Amino acid sequence: MIKFYYHPSPNPAKIALFLEEAGLPYELVPVDTRKGEQFKPEFLTINPNAKTPALTDGDATIFDSNAILLYLAEKTGQFLPENTPKARGEMLSWLMFVATGIGPYCGQAVHFSRFAPEKIPYAINRYAREAERHWGIIDAQLGKQRYMLGEAYTLIDMSVWGWATRLSFAVGDEWATKFPNVKRHLDEISARPAAQRAVALKDAFAFKADFDDEARKFLFPQNAHLVA
Repeated sequence: MIKFYYHPSPNPAKIALFLEEAGLPYELVPVDTRKGEQFKPEFLTINPNAKTPALTDGDATIFDSNAILLYLAEKTGQFLPENTPKARGEMLSWLMFVATGIGPYCGQAVHFSRFAPEKIPYAINRYAREAERHWGIIDAQLGKQRYMLGEAYTLIDMSVWGWATRLSFAVGDEWATKFPNVKRHLDEISARPAAQRAVALKDAFAFKADFDDEARKFLFPQNAHLVA
């Protein structure tokens, strides 16, 4: 049985969507990051980086959402492009683009605009503009075709969808006007039954909602150096 270590945030959402689309049986294991459960020794043996999602499948352990997507796609043979060097190269390029561009820049844009203890205009502008630039590239790709790799729905669409669900929080409410093709893509995938089941997972457990001092301590542990 697959064990899926989950918190209701963009990266785990990608994995939830794949598992539901593929119809794979799995056990959902909640990891409440605002309570610091990602730092428990038993979780660190699964993901030493103390992040969700993570997944175990028999004796296999996989962490990082994009690595998990690729693992599940190769395990099942589902939601992959055709098996040619050209198609695989395109797939890997976009998968890494989301991993190294969309996720980090959206995350930093949110951090500096909403959670940083001091508002630094340079940092806010830097990450907001880079997040917008990366989403502009996704929007242009989706302006040429229905899905990220063409006319077939793949793991790349799931990877994009996980972050697209939080675009208002990351780049502002006007995002749909700036990125109409991303909006069309998000709406289409969100209407799928598997996506609706994936979204509903957040209600399976009573995750901590308060963003209090305890939550800040666990989510931003590096800030301890500021008061040491």
